[in-house]
Amino acid sequence: MAEVVTHDLLILGSGLAGLRAAVEASRVSDGKLNIGLVSKVQLMRSHSVCAEGGTAAMLRPEEGDSFELHAWDTVKGSDFLADQDVVELFVKEAPREILQLDHWGIPWTRREDGRIAQRPFGGHSYPRAVLAVDKTGFFEMQTLYDTLLKYGNFKRYDEFFVTAIIVEDGEFKCITGFDMGTGRFCAMRAKALNIASGGAGTLFGFTTYSQTVTGDGLAMAYRAGIPLEDMEFLQFHPTGLVPSGILITEACRGEGGYLLNNKGERFMDKYAPEKMELAPRDLISRSMITEIEAGRGFKGPSGMDFLHLDLTHLGADKINERLPLIREVCMDFVGIDPVHVAIPVRPVAHYSMGGVSTDIRGATDVKGIWASGEVACVSLHGANRLGSNSTAECLVWGRITGEETGRHAMKTEAIPNVPDDKVENERKRVFDDILKREGRENPYELKRELRELMDKHVGVFRTGEGLKTALSSIVELKKRFARTYVKDKSASYNSNLVHVLELENLLDLAEVMVAGGLAREESRGAHARRDFPKRNDEDWLKHTFAFWTPEGPRFEYGEANITTWKPVERKY
Repeated sequence: MAEVVTHDLLILGSGLAGLRAAVEASRVSDGKLNIGLVSKVQLMRSHSVCAEGGTAAMLRPEEGDSFELHAWDTVKGSDFLADQDVVELFVKEAPREILQLDHWGIPWTRREDGRIAQRPFGGHSYPRAVLAVDKTGFFEMQTLYDTLLKYGNFKRYDEFFVTAIIVEDGEFKCITGFDMGTGRFCAMRAKALNIASGGAGTLFGFTTYSQTVTGDGLAMAYRAGIPLEDMEFLQFHPTGLVPSGILITEACRGEGGYLLNNKGERFMDKYAPEKMELAPRDLISRSMITEIEAGRGFKGPSGMDFLHLDLTHLGADKINERLPLIREVCMDFVGIDPVHVAIPVRPVAHYSMGGVSTDIRGATDVKGIWASGEVACVSLHGANRLGSNSTAECLVWGRITGEETGRHAMKTEAIPNVPDDKVENERKRVFDDILKREGRENPYELKRELRELMDKHVGVFRTGEGLKTALSSIVELKKRFARTYVKDKSASYNSNLVHVLELENLLDLAEVMVAGGLAREESRGAHARRDFPKRNDEDWLKHTFAFWTPEGPRFEYGEANITTWKPVERKY
């Protein structure tokens, strides 16, 4: 039988949203709640530490910024699919988070007058990205964890792999999983669960994501009956380092960097003459692929042709002051110094706009379950996220869901009983079925095939034919997954078993993303169909909701919340 662990509140994920939620739940309960912080990695290795460029917030109304301008930029950037009541809440709450982190001691980069510095970011009409050089996510994470340590009411479960979210009669009961160090299987029960486990970008081979970001929370919520919203919208960041995919922050362009083709041209004047390199990411990524396909790129390894991101004109002093990590990454991974040489870049899988469907306060349809950060779709980003709105979203909804789950746990007396039969079925599925299975399919080969499919058919540009090919192949991969084997049969640090369980999650999410994209017969934001090149507001100004069934996803649709701005053509 599985060991049963009890907490008042469980937080799944220890990135920005999870840590911010833990701090807020501790604050609203005055440290009285017993919180379990569950992560499959060591806490400070959550992918949020990789966020580089900045966190968007309206701080300077006296210098020309405003809530309305930040909201308009976000709505326009979303290709008008963002829920505008959500955007309004977001822009008003984001400055509070910046100042709160400042109070907690984060080393924000400062202007000469001592005020918090901000830099330009793509799609924003004002330079509102607050920065801590080019390691913003790392410093935000460190500050939040330092703050959480003031409370003695939480327990860390590092390197704990969660396998299922158990729901009965529309209410949260527990999560199941195992300690990766020992193989000990547990059921963790609580009055509330906050899913804060991040996105699903490692569906793709060329990606900025840490390889641990495999969409586990998304897949488990989906299988537990919670719909996934707008999963066809996957952002491609314009500047991934070739050939690794490591993120080359948008701050490089915010500080004045140029994108150049093989003729030495700043080609963005053809696509976004007003914004140039600071247009939204979906537009720049399409422009770069267009240049590459027209033969104006540079030949890269394994067909990964690239363009140049040129910082050389900025000078060593500015690069060392504002972009030190980028210089270090380029020197370590491709052996070039961006002070003297242009950086090889191409669009790279970067961010999930869609996710676990929630209301404006982060609550799901299941009583006792909230979601926050990239794993959630509150619908702030719609069809395309503006750079630096992501870390701000994690902070804002980390705080909101921390408050909501904290208050819920404080006023709820009974902790739910663990459904022993469902927990035992899950234990048998993992340790009897999957671990002991003697199949002939190599799971690593299946993962390689999946990523090649996604790179080829579900990239910056898509077609119905390509999406159909990808979907039929994914369905076949799911059948082959049932014949995979786990070569390592041990209990302790069985990374082989973990990789197989992650592959299962990725396959479910790939099916949702591709089927949703095939159904959406238009181009909007990050979803660009060559066979349907125009945005179609009459038929498709609506959200996609994917529900799990044994046969594959079932789709429903809901209207986008338009409160202030009607859709217009996006011009930059």
